[in-house]
Amino acid sequence: MSSVAITGGYGFLGWHLACRLRAVDGVESVRLGRAEFADPSQLVEALAGVETIYHLAGVNRAESDEAVERENLAVAQALAAAVTAAGRPVHVVYGNSIQARVDSAYGRGKAGGAQILTHSLERVGGTFTDIVLPNLFGEHGRPAYNSFVATFCHEIAHGRRPQVTGDKPVRLLHAQAAAQTLMSAAAKLAGSQVAPGGEEHLVSEVLQRIERCHELYAEGEVPPLSDPFSTDLFNTYRSHVFPQHFPFPVEVRRDNRGDLFEAVRAHGGTGQTFVSTTVPGATRGDHYHLRKFERFFVVKGDAEIALRRIYHDDIVRFRLRGDEPSFVDMPTLWVHNITNVGDSELVTMFWTDQLLDPAHPDQYPERVEESCP
Repeated sequence: MSSVAITGGYGFLGWHLACRLRAVDGVESVRLGRAEFADPSQLVEALAGVETIYHLAGVNRAESDEAVERENLAVAQALAAAVTAAGRPVHVVYGNSIQARVDSAYGRGKAGGAQILTHSLERVGGTFTDIVLPNLFGEHGRPAYNSFVATFCHEIAHGRRPQVTGDKPVRLLHAQAAAQTLMSAAAKLAGSQVAPGGEEHLVSEVLQRIERCHELYAEGEVPPLSDPFSTDLFNTYRSHVFPQHFPFPVEVRRDNRGDLFEAVRAHGGTGQTFVSTTVPGATRGDHYHLRKFERFFVVKGDAEIALRRIYHDDIVRFRLRGDEPSFVDMPTLWVHNITNVGDSELVTMFWTDQLLDPAHPDQYPERVEESCP
């Protein structure tokens, strides 16, 4: 039984946190959703043996402002009741929001939730860490719900241009950075308040950068990835065009000497290329990345590329042939592999935006075909 639980474990930040706990710490968390909160006894049972609770469950939008405030308070009250019923000290790391400093329905709900949990933990001798998060963005965010970044990516990916009204600077933090902040706070086992900074960008600037990603990526080109924010924004955009964007065919120039085609055109940042040969029936990969951008380009032979999103069961498959040159880019937080399904040697070119750091390779083993817990 895991000693770590995540409320809202199936939501945007909860999924990112569960992925990072698995990758970095090898921890399988207890992910709690609506079903557990609908049944007090089931919630108490799910928390048996749990020492650390990441409380991320909440409501961003509802039928009214009153419902937003009421439902956020109700979720905190349900967790507080379960903690009190267990009657033992636990550490709660609360995914709060900078909106808690604003007199709004959502802000009052988040601020009130912090007070409710603090009082319940005092009664059982537990500890409470308040993580005041800025606006979050990242892979697989829900458009028109989690973030304006997700909305922009979704709309642009579908050929529409969002409009910016009331342009202003917004502080943004990638969900994986938020997850690491939560994990670091949990490791300290002490009550405190933490406010990760993020980066401030104009809403219009974010829109322009996503549009530039779309313009270049539509041609198979890689936008400038010279800083972490650019990489995070591009990976977020890529999650909205996968898998429909692939396999991506390339233009082949042929003459009596043979074929010539372009494999990667990158507009800035680091990059590393390597080539592998694979015998028939053999598989390479079976791992995933948290931030790394990776391209698989089949140069010779027949290959199948298989991918599965972390904590999901559905597998996406692509067949690539060397006599019809094309590539597939691996989305972050998806397990992937490549198998030689032909009768001859498979030659694959790999390109990544990061130089290999053996001490921190950003590569986490997991089988694509493995059933999800």
